[in-house]
Amino acid sequence: MKLLTPDEIKKVFERLKKANPNPQAELIYKNAYTLLVSVVLSAQATDKSVNKATEPLYKIADTPKKMLALGQEKLEGYIKSIGLYKTKAAHVIALSQRLLDEYKGQVPDTMEELVTLPGVGRKTANVVLNVIFGKPTIPVDTHLFRVAPKIGLAQGATPLEVEQSLLERVPKKYLKDAHHWLLLHGRYVCVARSPKCDECVIKDLCKKN
Repeated sequence: MKLLTPDEIKKVFERLKKANPNPQAELIYKNAYTLLVSVVLSAQATDKSVNKATEPLYKIADTPKKMLALGQEKLEGYIKSIGLYKTKAAHVIALSQRLLDEYKGQVPDTMEELVTLPGVGRKTANVVLNVIFGKPTIPVDTHLFRVAPKIGLAQGATPLEVEQSLLERVPKKYLKDAHHWLLLHGRYVCVARSPKCDECVIKDLCKKN
């Protein structure tokens, strides 16, 4: 598979930007803590299912202290519609305790600190760093891992390799929003089973085509 040229990459992001000038995370959150929890819950689940479960949850537990007061059993009741809910509830309780014990209840703003939290991997940390702290990170989820190499934007056999390739190849001016554009493109246009190429704004640039 050939890779896009720097000029083609610029065209890709200019078109995605024109179609969606201000892309936003589809997970609903109230603060850094609730975004962190929502991303942990979203593993192998849809954003829509997570939002449905967390809307009533965050009305009573939107801080680590309140979540610990709720307790794991009651938390499970709120999120039982989400896959792996028992494991995820345990992670949320454990990371809430760690935030209180080590960070005074605040979500840390470095990759090194975030990935030490229970249930938090590199992708989750990158989402928080990008959305909350405005850092130029590219969280590689299943959509980006599939779409970026497919269109010729990046190369790699693992999420980390694709992330590093994107960071090397995406111009700095687009880094803040790049993962939102690519995620939404993969979720709604370049879908896995039957991509909507007739609706695609970059179909003439796509190396798959």
